Amino acid sequence: MKTRRQFIKQSMVGAMGMIACPTILPASVFGKNAPSGRINIGAIGTGRISRDHDMPGVWKYDDARIVAVCDLDANRVAEAKQHVESYYTKKTGAPYSGVTTYSNYRELLANPDIDAVLISTPDHWHARNAIDAVRAGKHVYLQKPTSLTISEGRKMSDAVNASGKVLQIGSQQRSMEQFRVACELVRNGRIGQLREIEIRLPGDPPGGNPEEMPIPQGFDYDAWLGQTPYVPYTVDRVHPQKGYGRPGWLRCEQFGAGMITGWGAHHFDIAHWAMDKEYSGPVEIEGKAEFPASGLWDVHGLYDTEMLYDNGVIVRGTTDSAEKPNGVLFTGTDGWIFVSRGAYAASPNEPISTSSKSLQASEPKILSPLSSDAIRLYVSNDHHGNWLDSIRTGQKNSTPAEVAHRSCTACLLQHIAMKLRRRLYWDPVLERFSNDDEANSMIARAHRPPYQF
Repeated sequence: MKTRRQFIKQSMVGAMGMIACPTILPASVFGKNAPSGRINIGAIGTGRISRDHDMPGVWKYDDARIVAVCDLDANRVAEAKQHVESYYTKKTGAPYSGVTTYSNYRELLANPDIDAVLISTPDHWHARNAIDAVRAGKHVYLQKPTSLTISEGRKMSDAVNASGKVLQIGSQQRSMEQFRVACELVRNGRIGQLREIEIRLPGDPPGGNPEEMPIPQGFDYDAWLGQTPYVPYTVDRVHPQKGYGRPGWLRCEQFGAGMITGWGAHHFDIAHWAMDKEYSGPVEIEGKAEFPASGLWDVHGLYDTEMLYDNGVIVRGTTDSAEKPNGVLFTGTDGWIFVSRGAYAASPNEPISTSSKSLQASEPKILSPLSSDAIRLYVSNDHHGNWLDSIRTGQKNSTPAEVAHRSCTACLLQHIAMKLRRRLYWDPVLERFSNDDEANSMIARAHRPPYQF
């Protein structure tokens, strides 16, 4: 039976979407239903972002343990096992060899000892991996963006919500103080009435060698392509065979939309947070972009987009530069706020902001502390830790499935507008374009058998 205090607290969370991130609880709290008190985790996809960001994000917690790794590249899965076991050996001071390897993620999901998964696969596998994981009863930490298409994102969010499992998207800016503070300042009217948000993202260069190469031994290339059309193997289309540099698939439209989703999923999510539009989206979109005329890599380069929301705010997207550094600029009737990551990068070779300050304003007083009765937003100080807390407590995390889907949708809408180069009209409730069959045909893509949803 709930106490009045508990009831009031839960009611406030539901009404305002505000909750402080709880601490990880000790194993003794969970009694006989969880004798170890430990969350056993499998890592699906063991490339750059998994090794540098996701696995270190959870293995630092004593009550979470990476017990399995899975990859379609035999060399990478072997290196991942060594990577994890070396960490635990150093951490515990005793030899450790408790990591199981898989080449098929469905076999990992079938392991009843695994409670949750880190999904750090290429973008075109995200939604399918997540849907299968929650249907198998696993909690999910999913790298952004949520999906390759808007249709897949809707299926993913619906599957997660139906499962009752926890999904957190890897929009770690939600757990960086400067982004939360910027959004709180905007919501509390520190820059007057919000008029415009400018999102500045890095671009991707053209290039890449399209010449067909032999498929490396131990690499299941057909499964890696998944739902997308079969095309010949070349290393620049996939990932480096040695090392963990930035992979070529990030620059191929077959597998993702480029920086508009790669970085845009972070920054447009912050725009939604500041506007209180986390469960909605734009109503009008237009855009233009430069696309390579030759070479393997075909995602957009320089770009400009504009979206109108039903609150009258215009959200613009543009390529960053020395004059316009990577980040989010909020402009209102009484000033502006600019927020960025500063020098933070999720992996060593990821583009970072060229701004020296992570939070700036047109006047110092705009950044002064808010009053005790001000609007406050969800507090998380560690993104992976927040996910683990959510698994333990059943409470809402900082970026659940529907919020993640809406942020990704805003990015994919801009990508469609870049292609069609005309103003589009979007219904965020129906998730359809108004009177535009061509645009609606781009909400989904055909899936190659046997990898269809």
